Amino acid sequence: INADFLQSSLQDAVDTSFNMISIDGDTSPSDCAFLLANGLAGNKIISFGNGGAFQEALDEVCTYLAKSIARDGEGATKLIEVTVEGAIKQAEARQAVRTIVSSPLVKAAIHGNDPNWGRIVAALGRSGIELMEDKLDVYLNDTCVMKQGCSAPFNKEEMKITLSNSDSIIIKVCLNLGEAKATAWGCDLSEEYVRINSAYST
Repeated sequence: INADFLQSSLQDAVDTSFNMISIDGDTSPSDCAFLLANGLAGNKIISFGNGGAFQEALDEVCTYLAKSIARDGEGATKLIEVTVEGAIKQAEARQAVRTIVSSPLVKAAIHGNDPNWGRIVAALGRSGIELMEDKLDVYLNDTCVMKQGCSAPFNKEEMKITLSNSDSIIIKVCLNLGEAKATAWGCDLSEEYVRINSAYST
């Protein structure tokens, strides 16, 4: 595989996978991703002109691994997937999902099986992206909880049961302003996370 293509492919894959996860918003000096190829297979060289299938496969593997890291967060009981669509710019969609998935209040609400869309919207509001409240829709596990900036009718008790029975929670925010979208992954914030991180020092 061409070395320049390999580097470019890895960067593209990492940007939509490992760079879009958050356990607690902190990072480690050892956070990194490596991709090695020794060329011993002797196959036809993969490069920019014929590397589409390789890129798709690499994207899939990196996304799977990134979601696995998020699911395995300290004290985690639920995987959270956040998608923001309908943004004007890709950078704004990325900023929005990262802010939501990193929010301690959103994480705590998910841990408590609380369909509190206000915390999602509050995190979105402080992300600094362009939005219009009267165009905003929010979904929790495919149930609309906010429509055009107002609370949507849904059975809160049934939603709590649905959330409690789910180990993967999907949050979708529709800005309805443009075509850009992004997805990020994280996990809930539990008492076990606090216990783990308060019980040792380095």
